Amino acid sequence: MRRTLAALLLLTACSTPAAPRSAAPSPRPPGPATLAAPTGEHPVGTTVLHLTDASRPDPWNLDAKARELRVTLWYPSGRGEGGRAAYMSPRESELTLKGSGAAGVPPDILSRTVVHATTDAPAKGPFPLVVLSPGFTKPVSTLTSLAEDLASRGYVVAGVDHTYESHATTLADGEVAGCLACDSDTDPGFGTGVVGTRAADVSFVLDELLARKPALIDPTRIAMAGQSIGGASALAAMAADKRIDAGVDLDGTTYARLPNGLARPFLFIGSPEHAPGGRDPSWDRDWTLLTGWKRWLVVTGADHQSFTDLPQLQGALGLRPPPGAPSAARLAEITRTYVAAFLDEHLRSRPQPLWKGPSARYPEVKFGS
Repeated sequence: MRRTLAALLLLTACSTPAAPRSAAPSPRPPGPATLAAPTGEHPVGTTVLHLTDASRPDPWNLDAKARELRVTLWYPSGRGEGGRAAYMSPRESELTLKGSGAAGVPPDILSRTVVHATTDAPAKGPFPLVVLSPGFTKPVSTLTSLAEDLASRGYVVAGVDHTYESHATTLADGEVAGCLACDSDTDPGFGTGVVGTRAADVSFVLDELLARKPALIDPTRIAMAGQSIGGASALAAMAADKRIDAGVDLDGTTYARLPNGLARPFLFIGSPEHAPGGRDPSWDRDWTLLTGWKRWLVVTGADHQSFTDLPQLQGALGLRPPPGAPSAARLAEITRTYVAAFLDEHLRSRPQPLWKGPSARYPEVKFGS
């Protein structure tokens, strides 16, 4: 039986899924989505870099002798003459929807999503850097709402598309790479291998960005955040690279081992599946190994994709929110507010009252351990 679009998009491989929920399709999809506007004081610029790591072969494409990565930068900018950025290309939209089992929606609908960044706008700096890593099979564009908001608040954001781990990654020559890793996602040790690969990707990206963008990026203030296996990769990257000062895992089962613990700040934000003692024991395991500043937050009514753009895209895809879920606007506000508060606390040394305990303004957010 064909799985529904909602079921496929609400789950991400390699991470403990949320309990099944109904999301009945609407009779007729409306027009394209518009992402929530950034809340900070800065206009947002964006540009794309294509980077090649010749020091290692690609782990998924045996014919590739080097690892090629696509990195999207969002950054605080001045007022530029460039046009509004694209969420993704029509071909990327088509392949992303096809890979998710979509039917009954225009194949280019995701490419028509309205974002707020301006292409190749003039850059200011230096600013702290935040690396973003998406869930498995998803392009980093599915974290655009968070990325634009952080850039508007004064952060440079580097979103990494880990080639061959999503349904659509456009390479430097225009080829759109598919998900070769999807053929291996049931292999033993797959998750551990993916986070190891992504940790190596991130270290290479840091080398390149710090060399190429010295006026834009403050090398002494670097964090990483990710959703699903991208969040797990934040923990793995921190264990492998001491330049990363702080990390955020958005609902991702963790795979990296921490034999010596980790003393740098780390934030878990998850759905009820990741409550202490819940169905996924990996956070309970790693919580005891985190010896620095740490917080564990659970968002009532959230599911696995609540911390991505998907809630804001559901209308364009002809889907209704799952029963009992916070609104798309509310989920975006919660994710942006708590991630930004964490970064302000640890990259800018600005104490945040949100960490003192439950907030009357955000009663959905429960403190775990």
